[in-house]
Amino acid sequence: MKKRSDRGRDKYPEKSPGRIRIIGGQWRHRQLPVPDRPGLRPTPDRLRETLFNWLQDCIQGARCLDLFAGSGALGFEAASRGAAGVVLVERDPALARALDEQVSVLQAAQMQVHCSEALHWLHQPQDPFDIIFLDPPFGTDLLSQSLELIAANAMLRAGGRVYVEAPLNDVPSET
Repeated sequence: MKKRSDRGRDKYPEKSPGRIRIIGGQWRHRQLPVPDRPGLRPTPDRLRETLFNWLQDCIQGARCLDLFAGSGALGFEAASRGAAGVVLVERDPALARALDEQVSVLQAAQMQVHCSEALHWLHQPQDPFDIIFLDPPFGTDLLSQSLELIAANAMLRAGGRVYVEAPLNDVPSET
């Protein structure tokens, strides 16, 4: 016999991976599993909601890059809200596989997953993006290196936007 406090435990075992919730668009309220990986910090719901409210006038039909994809929260949110193309770049093979699985489950033909180191991927020729999401691991210099490569390789379309998640002291003064 189950106690009242045990209800729902079978659904989400204690060691289960986390979940992200798509905030808006065609997959609104959809919950996607997120593997439990050290250092993984999915962008919180409230922050994503604010970000995509700011982007609502430019997300439809946009080409987006989620460079340090991790959970894919930003990329899936962009695709859900009408981005024409979303590229997710993730170096961790287990996370990249999980992202690929979710792309398949959602039948998100507009999304591509690349298992690659971000800086290596940025050296490859790419068509420019309208929106680039940068949320590199904290405590590294990957943010400044990524911004330099994006600028040097003209990866941001004129009038495009770059969204950065980083500790305040890690954000370059000229961005």
